[in-house]
Amino acid sequence: MDVLPLFPLGSVLLPGGHLPLHVFEPRYRQLVEDLVGEAVPDRRFGVVAIKQGWEVGEDNVDSMYDVGCSAVLDTVRQLPGGRYDVSATGERRFRLLQIDRSTAPYLVANVQWLPDTEPERDSPARREHLTTAARAAHERYHATGLRGGRREAPGADVDLADLSYLLADDCVLTVEDRQDLLAETDPLARLRLVRRLLLREAEFLRELRAVPAPLTEFAQPTSTN
Repeated sequence: MDVLPLFPLGSVLLPGGHLPLHVFEPRYRQLVEDLVGEAVPDRRFGVVAIKQGWEVGEDNVDSMYDVGCSAVLDTVRQLPGGRYDVSATGERRFRLLQIDRSTAPYLVANVQWLPDTEPERDSPARREHLTTAARAAHERYHATGLRGGRREAPGADVDLADLSYLLADDCVLTVEDRQDLLAETDPLARLRLVRRLLLREAEFLRELRAVPAPLTEFAQPTSTN
């Protein structure tokens, strides 16, 4: 069991993922200062997603998913008014055990690290099949051209346990989809899941391209958070 300061967000951070943040709330500005000043060890904090229907920053423990991802602070740029632009990298999964609201202005949690489990019905042939299928789904998603065109696929040397996260990270998925990927501890089941999600989204994007109306009609308003 370890202790992590928490940064609740309206999105899910995956291991290996890039996290840019604009920090303006006083309590999270304090968190940045504590990370930089090493009051928090190893510049490490926990990111947990807020469930749909709750406001970002809500302190009620029921508003947060119980599986999150640790992040390591990479860069910090101070802005006027005490605000910060920071970036961090997703590290590894954890499960929330207990929330502490009293020791700092931001939330602090006791967490349990959540390693992968042994895959069911594992074999070299099954690993190769699922890896090939997941990569093909990623290529098909980006071949639609509606999400910035083709992207560079993860290299062949990427560990199988990390591949599903890397394939998902440059694709637009719902919070619930990304949370399902984060919580899945069987790496082969995770590859099956990311393949299904990317094929679903690729089909949606192809249908959207076939619609004669301007794509702006389907746009959602940008969050101010």
